[in-house]
Amino acid sequence: MHQKPDWEIEGRDWPNRETSRFIEVGDLRWHVQQLGAGPILLLVHGTGSATHSWRDLAPLLAQDFTVISVDLPGHGFTGSPKDDEGLSLPGMAASLSALLNALGVTPDLVLGHSAGAAILARMCLDHCITPRALISENGALLPLRGLAGHWFAPAARFFATHPLIPKFFAWRAGIAGGVQDLVDSTGSRLDQRGVDLYRRLVVSPGHVAAAIGMMAQWDLDALERDLPRLTTPLIMLVAERDSTVSPAEARRVRAVLPSVEVETIPGFGHLAHEEAPAVVAALIRGIGERFGLLGPFV
Repeated sequence: MHQKPDWEIEGRDWPNRETSRFIEVGDLRWHVQQLGAGPILLLVHGTGSATHSWRDLAPLLAQDFTVISVDLPGHGFTGSPKDDEGLSLPGMAASLSALLNALGVTPDLVLGHSAGAAILARMCLDHCITPRALISENGALLPLRGLAGHWFAPAARFFATHPLIPKFFAWRAGIAGGVQDLVDSTGSRLDQRGVDLYRRLVVSPGHVAAAIGMMAQWDLDALERDLPRLTTPLIMLVAERDSTVSPAEARRVRAVLPSVEVETIPGFGHLAHEEAPAVVAALIRGIGERFGLLGPFV
Protein backbone atom coordinates (compact mmCIF):
# COMPACT_ATOMS: atom_id res chain seq x y z
CA MET A 1 0.00 0.00 0.00
CA HIS A 2 1.41 3.37 -1.03
CA GLN A 3 1.82 6.17 1.47
CA LYS A 4 -1.15 8.54 1.61
CA PRO A 5 -1.22 12.22 2.61
CA ASP A 6 -1.31 12.66 6.40
CA TRP A 7 -4.15 14.86 7.71
CA GLU A 8 -1.96 16.19 10.51
CA ILE A 9 0.87 17.07 8.14
CA GLU A 10 -0.33 17.72 4.58
CA GLY A 11 -3.77 18.64 5.92
CA ARG A 12 -2.56 20.91 8.71
CA ASP A 13 -3.85 24.07 6.98
CA TRP A 14 -6.13 22.42 4.44
CA PRO A 15 -8.64 24.82 2.84
CA ASN A 16 -11.90 24.94 4.82
CA ARG A 17 -10.40 22.48 7.33
CA GLU A 18 -12.90 23.60 9.99
CA THR A 19 -15.71 22.10 7.88
CA SER A 20 -14.00 18.69 7.55
CA ARG A 21 -14.94 15.41 9.15
CA PHE A 22 -14.18 11.75 8.56
CA ILE A 23 -16.76 8.98 8.23
CA GLU A 24 -16.30 5.25 7.69
CA VAL A 25 -18.62 3.57 5.21
CA GLY A 26 -17.89 -0.01 4.18
CA ASP A 27 -14.14 -0.37 3.67
CA LEU A 28 -13.53 3.35 3.12
CA ARG A 29 -12.76 6.18 5.49
CA TRP A 30 -14.03 9.29 3.72
CA HIS A 31 -12.92 12.88 4.04
CA VAL A 32 -16.04 15.06 3.79
CA GLN A 33 -16.51 18.82 3.97
CA GLN A 34 -19.88 20.47 4.63
CA LEU A 35 -20.68 24.16 4.95
CA GLY A 36 -23.57 26.56 4.51
CA ALA A 37 -27.33 26.09 4.67
CA GLY A 38 -30.13 25.69 2.17
CA PRO A 39 -30.70 23.28 -0.73
CA ILE A 40 -28.08 20.54 -0.84
CA LEU A 41 -25.39 20.94 -3.50
CA LEU A 42 -22.92 18.08 -3.97
CA LEU A 43 -19.51 18.85 -5.49
CA VAL A 44 -17.43 16.02 -7.01
CA HIS A 45 -13.84 16.67 -8.14
CA GLY A 46 -11.99 15.01 -10.99
CA THR A 47 -9.06 12.61 -11.30
CA GLY A 48 -6.03 13.55 -9.22
CA SER A 49 -7.75 16.35 -7.33
CA ALA A 50 -9.42 16.66 -3.90
CA THR A 51 -11.61 19.00 -1.84
CA HIS A 52 -8.98 21.76 -2.06
CA SER A 53 -10.18 22.32 -5.61
CA TRP A 54 -13.36 23.96 -4.23
CA ARG A 55 -11.49 26.07 -1.66
CA ASP A 56 -12.81 29.43 -2.88
CA LEU A 57 -15.95 28.32 -4.71
CA ALA A 58 -17.51 26.37 -1.81
CA PRO A 59 -17.70 29.34 0.62
CA LEU A 60 -19.34 31.46 -2.09
CA LEU A 61 -21.93 28.77 -2.80
CA ALA A 62 -22.48 28.24 0.93
CA GLN A 63 -24.21 31.62 0.99
CA ASP A 64 -27.15 29.90 -0.75
CA PHE A 65 -26.63 26.14 -0.45
CA THR A 66 -25.62 23.40 1.94
CA VAL A 67 -22.41 22.51 0.14
CA ILE A 68 -21.02 18.98 0.48
CA SER A 69 -17.72 17.94 -1.08
CA VAL A 70 -15.64 14.79 -0.67
CA ASP A 71 -12.26 13.38 -1.53
CA LEU A 72 -12.95 10.52 -3.94
CA PRO A 73 -11.67 7.02 -3.04
CA GLY A 74 -7.88 6.96 -2.86
CA HIS A 75 -7.66 10.70 -3.42
CA GLY A 76 -6.59 13.31 -0.89
CA PHE A 77 -7.45 12.12 2.61
CA THR A 78 -10.02 9.45 1.73
CA GLY A 79 -8.82 5.87 2.09
CA SER A 80 -8.03 3.64 -0.86
CA PRO A 81 -10.43 0.87 -1.90
CA LYS A 82 -9.38 -2.73 -1.36
CA ASP A 83 -9.49 -3.65 -5.07
CA ASP A 84 -9.26 -2.05 -8.50
CA GLU A 85 -13.03 -2.14 -9.04
CA GLY A 86 -13.36 0.50 -6.35
CA LEU A 87 -11.59 2.95 -8.68
CA SER A 88 -13.82 2.19 -11.68
CA LEU A 89 -16.68 4.43 -12.73
CA PRO A 90 -19.42 2.06 -11.43
CA GLY A 91 -17.36 1.38 -8.30
CA MET A 92 -16.91 5.06 -7.45
CA ALA A 93 -20.57 5.78 -8.19
CA ALA A 94 -21.66 2.98 -5.86
CA SER A 95 -19.26 4.02 -3.10
CA LEU A 96 -20.34 7.65 -3.27
CA SER A 97 -23.99 6.58 -3.18
CA ALA A 98 -23.31 4.55 -0.05
CA LEU A 99 -21.65 7.58 1.55
CA LEU A 100 -24.65 9.81 0.79
CA ASN A 101 -26.95 7.20 2.32
CA ALA A 102 -24.79 7.08 5.43
CA LEU A 103 -24.85 10.88 5.66
CA GLY A 104 -28.62 10.85 5.18
CA VAL A 105 -28.50 13.51 2.46
CA THR A 106 -30.33 13.79 -0.87
CA PRO A 107 -28.67 16.29 -3.22
CA ASP A 108 -30.94 18.88 -4.83
CA LEU A 109 -28.24 19.92 -7.29
CA VAL A 110 -24.94 18.26 -8.26
CA LEU A 111 -21.79 19.65 -9.84
CA GLY A 112 -19.03 17.45 -11.22
CA HIS A 113 -15.70 18.63 -12.57
CA SER A 114 -14.04 16.60 -15.34
CA ALA A 115 -14.31 12.89 -14.41
CA GLY A 116 -16.53 13.88 -11.47
CA ALA A 117 -19.26 14.71 -13.98
CA ALA A 118 -19.15 11.14 -15.30
CA ILE A 119 -19.54 9.75 -11.77
CA LEU A 120 -22.61 11.91 -11.17
CA ALA A 121 -24.10 10.99 -14.55
CA ARG A 122 -23.68 7.32 -13.68
CA MET A 123 -25.38 7.87 -10.33
CA CYS A 124 -28.29 9.67 -11.99
CA LEU A 125 -28.68 6.93 -14.61
CA ASP A 126 -28.67 4.28 -11.88
CA HIS A 127 -31.26 6.27 -9.87
CA CYS A 128 -28.88 6.59 -6.92
CA ILE A 129 -29.58 10.33 -6.88
CA THR A 130 -32.41 12.42 -8.35
CA PRO A 131 -31.20 16.03 -8.40
CA ARG A 132 -33.07 18.84 -10.14
CA ALA A 133 -30.08 19.17 -12.49
CA LEU A 134 -26.60 17.81 -13.15
CA ILE A 135 -23.97 20.48 -13.81
CA SER A 136 -20.89 19.29 -15.69
CA GLU A 137 -17.92 21.64 -15.55
CA ASN A 138 -15.48 20.68 -18.29
CA GLY A 139 -16.89 17.20 -17.95
CA ALA A 140 -15.17 14.13 -19.39
CA LEU A 141 -18.30 12.20 -20.32
CA LEU A 142 -17.35 10.36 -23.53
CA PRO A 143 -14.49 8.03 -24.51
CA LEU A 144 -11.36 9.58 -25.98
CA ARG A 145 -11.18 9.51 -29.75
CA GLY A 146 -8.44 8.41 -32.12
CA LEU A 147 -4.98 7.24 -31.13
CA ALA A 148 -5.27 8.72 -27.63
CA GLY A 149 -8.39 6.69 -26.97
CA HIS A 150 -6.75 3.52 -28.28
CA TRP A 151 -3.64 3.78 -26.08
CA PHE A 152 -4.83 5.65 -22.99
CA ALA A 153 -6.37 2.80 -20.98
CA PRO A 154 -3.67 0.18 -21.80
CA ALA A 155 -0.94 2.66 -20.82
CA ALA A 156 -2.72 3.52 -17.57
CA ARG A 157 -3.20 -0.19 -16.79
CA PHE A 158 0.51 -0.78 -17.38
CA PHE A 159 1.40 2.03 -14.97
CA ALA A 160 -1.12 0.76 -12.41
CA THR A 161 0.45 -2.71 -12.30
CA HIS A 162 3.97 -1.44 -11.60
CA PRO A 163 4.29 -0.32 -7.98
CA LEU A 164 7.35 1.86 -8.63
CA ILE A 165 5.51 4.06 -11.13
CA PRO A 166 3.52 6.07 -8.54
CA LYS A 167 6.73 6.63 -6.57
CA PHE A 168 8.45 7.86 -9.72
CA PHE A 169 5.64 10.28 -10.55
CA ALA A 170 5.54 11.50 -6.95
CA TRP A 171 9.31 12.05 -7.04
CA ARG A 172 9.03 13.83 -10.40
CA ALA A 173 6.33 16.12 -8.98
CA GLY A 174 8.69 17.16 -6.21
CA ILE A 175 11.17 18.59 -8.73
CA ALA A 176 10.95 22.36 -9.07
CA GLY A 177 8.44 23.34 -11.72
CA GLY A 178 6.94 19.86 -12.17
CA VAL A 179 3.52 20.61 -10.71
CA GLN A 180 3.46 24.10 -12.22
CA ASP A 181 3.95 22.55 -15.66
CA LEU A 182 1.16 20.07 -14.98
CA VAL A 183 -1.25 22.81 -13.95
CA ASP A 184 -0.26 25.03 -16.89
CA SER A 185 -0.99 22.15 -19.28
CA THR A 186 -4.69 22.37 -18.35
CA GLY A 187 -5.03 25.85 -19.84
CA SER A 188 -5.56 27.34 -16.38
CA ARG A 189 -3.42 29.76 -14.40
CA LEU A 190 -3.48 29.25 -10.64
CA ASP A 191 -1.95 31.33 -7.89
CA GLN A 192 0.98 29.94 -5.91
CA ARG A 193 -1.23 28.53 -3.15
CA GLY A 194 -3.28 26.61 -5.69
CA VAL A 195 -0.15 25.08 -7.20
CA ASP A 196 1.28 24.28 -3.75
CA LEU A 197 -1.87 22.41 -2.74
CA TYR A 198 -1.65 20.19 -5.81
CA ARG A 199 2.04 19.62 -5.07
CA ARG A 200 1.16 18.59 -1.52
CA LEU A 201 -1.00 15.80 -2.97
CA VAL A 202 1.01 14.59 -5.95
CA VAL A 203 4.21 14.08 -3.98
CA SER A 204 2.24 11.33 -2.20
CA PRO A 205 2.60 7.96 -3.99
CA GLY A 206 -0.76 6.87 -2.55
CA HIS A 207 -2.63 9.77 -4.12
CA VAL A 208 -0.81 9.26 -7.43
CA ALA A 209 -1.56 5.52 -7.37
CA ALA A 210 -5.29 6.26 -6.98
CA ALA A 211 -5.25 8.68 -9.91
CA ILE A 212 -3.43 6.17 -12.11
CA GLY A 213 -5.70 3.35 -10.94
CA MET A 214 -8.77 5.44 -11.69
CA MET A 215 -7.53 6.12 -15.24
CA ALA A 216 -6.71 2.45 -15.70
CA GLN A 217 -10.23 1.37 -14.69
CA TRP A 218 -12.08 4.17 -16.47
CA ASP A 219 -14.42 2.91 -19.20
CA LEU A 220 -16.81 5.48 -20.65
CA ASP A 221 -18.25 3.25 -23.40
CA ALA A 222 -21.14 2.13 -21.19
CA LEU A 223 -21.84 5.70 -20.14
CA GLU A 224 -21.94 6.79 -23.78
CA ARG A 225 -24.46 4.03 -24.54
CA ASP A 226 -26.62 4.97 -21.56
CA LEU A 227 -26.56 8.78 -21.85
CA PRO A 228 -29.56 8.94 -24.22
CA ARG A 229 -31.78 7.72 -21.38
CA LEU A 230 -30.57 10.34 -18.90
CA THR A 231 -33.67 12.16 -17.66
CA THR A 232 -31.89 14.51 -15.27
CA PRO A 233 -31.36 17.88 -16.99
CA LEU A 234 -27.68 18.12 -17.97
CA ILE A 235 -26.01 21.52 -18.13
CA MET A 236 -22.46 21.66 -19.44
CA LEU A 237 -20.24 24.55 -18.36
CA VAL A 238 -17.46 24.63 -20.95
CA ALA A 239 -14.33 26.71 -20.40
CA GLU A 240 -13.09 28.34 -23.57
CA ARG A 241 -9.38 27.73 -22.85
CA ASP A 242 -9.66 24.16 -21.55
CA SER A 243 -6.76 22.15 -22.97
CA THR A 244 -7.55 18.98 -21.00
CA VAL A 245 -11.12 18.34 -22.16
CA SER A 246 -11.65 20.06 -25.48
CA PRO A 247 -14.63 22.45 -25.61
CA ALA A 248 -15.58 20.59 -28.80
CA GLU A 249 -16.52 17.58 -26.64
CA ALA A 250 -19.78 19.37 -25.79
CA ARG A 251 -20.86 18.93 -29.41
CA ARG A 252 -20.22 15.20 -29.16
CA VAL A 253 -22.34 15.02 -26.00
CA ARG A 254 -25.13 16.97 -27.72
CA ALA A 255 -25.11 14.43 -30.57
CA VAL A 256 -25.75 11.69 -28.01
CA LEU A 257 -28.10 13.72 -25.77
CA PRO A 258 -29.77 16.55 -27.75
CA SER A 259 -31.42 17.99 -24.62
CA VAL A 260 -28.07 19.02 -23.09
CA GLU A 261 -27.58 22.74 -22.42
CA VAL A 262 -24.16 24.27 -22.99
CA GLU A 263 -22.84 27.48 -21.42
CA THR A 264 -19.39 28.83 -22.27
CA ILE A 265 -17.02 30.22 -19.64
CA PRO A 266 -14.83 32.61 -21.66
CA GLY A 267 -11.19 33.22 -20.85
CA PHE A 268 -10.48 30.31 -18.49
CA GLY A 269 -9.16 26.76 -18.61
CA HIS A 270 -9.89 23.30 -17.23
CA LEU A 271 -9.71 24.51 -13.62
CA ALA A 272 -12.04 27.46 -14.23
CA HIS A 273 -13.68 27.08 -10.80
CA GLU A 274 -10.28 27.65 -9.19
CA GLU A 275 -9.31 30.53 -11.48
CA ALA A 276 -12.65 32.35 -11.37
CA PRO A 277 -14.76 31.08 -8.44
CA ALA A 278 -17.06 34.12 -8.46
CA VAL A 279 -17.86 33.61 -12.15
CA VAL A 280 -18.67 29.92 -11.66
CA ALA A 281 -20.65 30.63 -8.46
CA ALA A 282 -22.85 33.12 -10.34
CA LEU A 283 -23.55 30.52 -13.03
CA ILE A 284 -24.51 27.91 -10.44
CA ARG A 285 -26.72 30.35 -8.54
CA GLY A 286 -28.48 31.13 -11.80
CA ILE A 287 -29.09 27.43 -12.40
CA GLY A 288 -30.40 27.09 -8.85
CA GLU A 289 -32.89 29.85 -9.55
CA ARG A 290 -34.02 28.33 -12.82
CA PHE A 291 -34.80 25.03 -11.14
CA GLY A 292 -36.68 26.61 -8.26
CA LEU A 293 -34.07 26.00 -5.59
CA LEU A 294 -33.24 29.67 -4.95
CA GLY A 295 -35.10 32.95 -5.08
CA PRO A 296 -34.09 35.80 -7.40
CA PHE A 297 -30.79 37.54 -6.84
CA VAL A 298 -30.98 40.29 -4.22
